[in-house]
Amino acid sequence: MRAVIDEQFLANLDLFSLAVKDNVAGLFGGNHKSKRFGSSSEFADYRDYIEGDDITKIDWNIYGRTEKMFLKLYLDERQMQTRIYIDASSSMGFYKKDEMAIKLAAAFAYLSIKEMDRVSIFAIRGRIVEPILEKVVGKDSFLNAIGAINKINFDGGSRISDAITNSTVGYGDGRSIIISDFLTDDNFLDAIDHLRGKKRDVLCLQILADEEMHPQIRGKTIIRDSEDMGRFYKDNIGRDILDAYRKALDYITKRIEDHCISREADYQLVSTKDELKDILLNSLAKKGVIK
Repeated sequence: MRAVIDEQFLANLDLFSLAVKDNVAGLFGGNHKSKRFGSSSEFADYRDYIEGDDITKIDWNIYGRTEKMFLKLYLDERQMQTRIYIDASSSMGFYKKDEMAIKLAAAFAYLSIKEMDRVSIFAIRGRIVEPILEKVVGKDSFLNAIGAINKINFDGGSRISDAITNSTVGYGDGRSIIISDFLTDDNFLDAIDHLRGKKRDVLCLQILADEEMHPQIRGKTIIRDSEDMGRFYKDNIGRDILDAYRKALDYITKRIEDHCISREADYQLVSTKDELKDILLNSLAKKGVIK
C-alpha cells in the first residue's frame, strides 16, 4: 500500500476538528450549527453525551453495560458535503507526493466524518473527476471504504479546472479541498473561482517534494516532463539556472496563494518532509482551517 492509514493514524486525528467559515450558506445538521442532529430514522454514529443534549437520544442499552452515556446520531438531509479532489497525474507520483496526498485526503475526510458531514473523494484524471468514495457518512462506513484511497493510481495528466467545473457541485453546502502540486501549464485558477462562485469553503493544498523545493542537481542533466516524456530540458545545470528555477517556483506558489487570498479561499504549501501533525496543528490551525 502507498500510505499506511491505520487505527493509530485515525486516533491521532481525534485531537482535531474542522472550522467552518460563516460564508457557507444555510443551516446544516451535524456538529456545525447545533447539538441536535437530524430527525430521520437512519442511524449514523455515536458521540459522548454533553450536558444539555436531548436525553431521549441517549442509548440506554450502552449505559446499562458501561455506565457511560452516548448520544445516538441520525442523518440529516441538510448535512454539509465535503468534496476532496486529488490530482492523480503522473507528476504527483514522484518523490512520494502521492503518499502525502492520500494522507491529507484521508485526514480531512476523517475530520469531516467526525463532524457528521457527508464525504466524497475524487481523483482528477484528464478532464474528469473519478469517484473514489461518494457521500460516505459515519466512521464505520468510512473505515470500510478507506482502502479505496490507497489504491489510487497516479498517471497521465490532469486538467483541474475542466474536471471540476464540469462536475456536479452543490451550492453553499460545505467545503471543497483541492490537493495537487499545481505544477502544470493548465489553468487551475478557474476551478477555485467556480467553487467560490458556488459559495463553498475552498482549501488548496499544494504538495511539493523537498527535491523540488531545494534541488541539488548539478552538471550535465536531462530533465523530462513527467506527464509528457517527449518534453525535456537538456543543459549543464549551474547556479544561474537553479536561481531561475527557484524564482519560477516562487512565482507559481505566490500566484496560487494570492489568488486564493483574493477569493477568500485558504491555501497551504506542504512539503513531503512535513509531518502530518505539524501540518494540522501548526500551519492549518494558524489559518483557522483546523481548530
